[in-house]
Amino acid sequence: MVKSWWSVALVPAVLLGCAGAGTRPGSADDDINTPVSQQAVVGDARKAAKAHTDLGMLYLREGQLNVARDEARAAIGADASFPLAYNLLGLVQMYLKEDRAAEESFARALELAPGDPEINNNYGWFLCQSGRERKSIAYFVTASKSSLYTSPTKPLTNAAMCSIMMGDDRGGEDFLMRALRVDQQNGDAYFLLAELYYRTGRLVDARLRLADVHRLAAPTAQSVWLGLRIERKLGDREAEARYGSQLRRDFPGSREYQLLKQGLYQ
Repeated sequence: MVKSWWSVALVPAVLLGCAGAGTRPGSADDDINTPVSQQAVVGDARKAAKAHTDLGMLYLREGQLNVARDEARAAIGADASFPLAYNLLGLVQMYLKEDRAAEESFARALELAPGDPEINNNYGWFLCQSGRERKSIAYFVTASKSSLYTSPTKPLTNAAMCSIMMGDDRGGEDFLMRALRVDQQNGDAYFLLAELYYRTGRLVDARLRLADVHRLAAPTAQSVWLGLRIERKLGDREAEARYGSQLRRDFPGSREYQLLKQGLYQ
C-alpha cells in the first residue's frame, strides 16, 4: 500500500529504503553479488558497525541529522570497511547540504561496494539533487538491474523523476512504465504519470492514472487537487465540484486548498 505521493520536494523516506536492514542468514562466503545490506554480518566489528548504521538510519528518518551523523561516524570507527556506514554518512551530509563531504562519502561507499543497489540509488539521488540529473541516471539503472534488490522499482521511479526534472518527459515516462511492469501497485509511479499527462495535455490518460492512484490508497490533498485540475480542463464541472468539496472537507489546512480558494489552478 502506498503511503505518500510524490511531489517536487521528495520525502526522504521514499528514497532511503532500509539501507542497513535485511541481513540474510548464511556465511560470509555467500554470493558476492548479494547486496551488502542482505549479506550475513560476521565478526564483532562488523556487527557493531551495522548496529550503529541501523540506528543512524532511524535517526535520519526522524530528521535528527546530527545524531545520525554521530552514529555513522561511530559505525566507521567500529569498521572502516563497512560501506553502508559511508552510505549513511553521505545521506546525512546530503541533507545538511555538505555536498563535497557527501560526494566523498558516497565515493568511498561505492569503492567498497560498487554494485550495491541501495548505494547506487542514493548516490544517484544525490547527483540529481545537486544539478547533475543526467549523470544520475546511470546509477539508478545500475541499481535497478540487481535481481536481488528488495526495492527494484525505487531507482526506476527516481530515474523517472530526475529525467522529468531535466526536461526529458519521454525518458521519464519510459522509466515509469518500466517501474509499473515490475510492480503494478507502485502508486508513486501512477501519480507521476498522472502529473506528467496532465502537464502535457493528455487529460484522459491523466484521469485514468489518477484513478489507479486512488484505487491503491486513500486520496491525499495532492491527488485530490490534481483530480480537480484534470476535471476542470476536461470540462466536467460536476466532477470538479466533487473534488473541490473533498478538498475543503478533508484537507482544509492544506496548501492545495489555499490555491483553490485563490483560484490558482496552475
